This record gives sequence, structure tokens and C-alpha cells, in this order.
Amino acid sequence: MDLFLFAIFTFLYIALLIWGIKLAAKYGWSSSANIVLFVVVGLIYDNGILALGRFIGEGNILEALNLARYWLHAFFTPLLVIFSWNTVKRANMKSVKSKGAMYVTILITIGLVIIELITEVVGISLKATSDYGLLSYENVEPSNGPPMMVLIISVILLIASIIVWWRQKWIWFFIGSAIMIGGSFIPIPIESGAATNLFELILMTSLIATKSFQDKKSSR
Repeated sequence: MDLFLFAIFTFLYIALLIWGIKLAAKYGWSSSANIVLFVVVGLIYDNGILALGRFIGEGNILEALNLARYWLHAFFTPLLVIFSWNTVKRANMKSVKSKGAMYVTILITIGLVIIELITEVVGISLKATSDYGLLSYENVEPSNGPPMMVLIISVILLIASIIVWWRQKWIWFFIGSAIMIGGSFIPIPIESGAATNLFELILMTSLIATKSFQDKKSSR
């Protein structure tokens, strides 16, 4: 069942990427909001490798492909901090429009990449696991609960979504962020490992929808 779900997730992320590319082509590639497309690419890879694992088979190739999932997550996911800053700036919050705010945002992003690399990626040992019909390589010593990087980004996304909701009356960014946070902390009693990935998909859909909303609004 999970193999089917992750295959669907992969195709839906490809659809999100196409949507995002069309928005960038129409409204401009120079906006830092387009950085969210790197996160989408990382999630296409992540879900795609999970869906294809059983077909690739256990061995060094699949292990290397899964190791790349951790590296992409470390480098791409923190880019959501820059995206969040951009959404707040486009919601006309003067306090975040300065170069100082931009530099702080970049420093936070770099700091989160370093934290993730040190705590979750560098020196990682992987082992083959087979759960719910999927074959993948996972961390031998997984962290207890969500990693610090994910927690910090979740808080930043939530705060940004509340500001966008308040200033632009756009609630969907907040709904996506709230579902992602709620889904990460509330145990769901289902026989599947795809629940968190579903919440990620809902979040990313809300982010691309928010970009579309703000693109159209700023073009008027």
C-alpha cells in the first residue's frame, strides 16, 4: 500500500514543481520565493527513491541513493526559512524588508543546514529496512522525535503563516503549517509509514498556493 502511496506522492510533487515553474516563468525568476522549488525537487527525489527501493533492490546502489536523501534534506529544507521571510515581506511587513533582516534570514538558514549536518547526517550509518512494502536504508540510530532543524523551521513557518493570514487574509498557508505541525506531534494509529509524507505534501501544496496568491496580488 505504501509503495502505491509514495508513487502517488512523487507524481503530485512533480505536478507541484510544474505549477511552481509556470509561476516563476510568468511572474519572474528573480524572486526569492522561487527557492521553494528546490525543496519540492528534494521531496520528489525523497518520495521517488522510497517508491522505487523495492525495484532497485538491496545493495550499495540503493544505500547511496538513500544517503543522498539525508543530504538533500539537510541542504534544501532550511531554504523554507528564506521562503517564509519572503512571504512576510510580500505581506508588507516593513520590519523584514531591510537588508539586515535578509542577512539574518540567510544566517539562520545556513545555521540550520550546519545543525542538521552535524546532528543527523555527518557520520550517519544506514541499515536496510523493509516496512509496509517499502525497501529503504534508514539511520541506524534515529533521533527521538523531530530533529531540531525541523522544529525550528516548523515554528518559523507557523509564525509567517499567521502574519500572512493577518495582513493578507490568506488562511491556507496557516492551515498547511498547522496540519504539518499537528501531524508531526500527534500519533496516528494507522498501519502505514506514509502519514508524515502526506502532511508534508499538504504543507508544500499550501506553500505553492501561497506563492501563487502573492504573485497574482503583487502583479496587480
